[in-house]
Amino acid sequence: MAEPRSAALTGLAAVRARVRRVAGPLLRSVPRDHWESDEAFRRRRRVTGATAVTGASLLGVSLSTPPGSPRFYWLTLGVAGTWVVGGLASGPLHLGRMFGPGEQLRRPVLTPVVSGVGAFGAFYAAALVARRIPVLERAIGSVLRYADQGTTPLVLTTTLANGVAEEVFFRGSVYAAAGATRPVLASTAVYGLATTATRNPALVLASVPMGLLFAQQRRVTGGIQAPMLTHLVWSALMLRYLPPLFARRLAEERSSSPR
Repeated sequence: MAEPRSAALTGLAAVRARVRRVAGPLLRSVPRDHWESDEAFRRRRRVTGATAVTGASLLGVSLSTPPGSPRFYWLTLGVAGTWVVGGLASGPLHLGRMFGPGEQLRRPVLTPVVSGVGAFGAFYAAALVARRIPVLERAIGSVLRYADQGTTPLVLTTTLANGVAEEVFFRGSVYAAAGATRPVLASTAVYGLATTATRNPALVLASVPMGLLFAQQRRVTGGIQAPMLTHLVWSALMLRYLPPLFARRLAEERSSSPR
């Protein structure tokens, strides 16, 4: 009996070692020096605070406009522009790097893309459950109606533009303005609070796990490229594959929309 037990333990140790080799670069923060003067840090916080209030206000207004209306597209592009301008004006931002084979530092590309696919898979599974919960079905349907009743190229453009812009601001400006004390939690909290301006429980719930994922990527890589790529992949897949799950609800939304 001792030999099988010993073999099992050896096999388990081998699996753990393999997992550590694969996951190690994903969890190991790269060395960086992003320190700035006290004056620059205070200025970053002022700009970040003003941008957060302005952007959240525009976000709330944008999702109160009728789907497919020109005003919706202009407002959502305005939200994206606010996040980008505020993020860049707050101070220097960085793309970031991650460890690759042979301890070489490289720009993160493949790993963030795979992370985006994985995040979509988790949300797709959650959506299968959410569509059976009336309050969540209504909340998700009220968001997806913009894709269902809008012009596809414009909806895709504004969705991806806001994905990039949110990373520039929340994982760029807000994360840096949070300082060295729990920036992952702080930036995620601000992200969630800004999302509450939509008054949509589904979006607020989604902002917490995705905010933590994006912020963790920012912490590990030291920049916004990884969360930006993950956000783009996740958003594109959600836009493409989620509406068919809520076809019945979207049909109700179309029938109740003013003509």
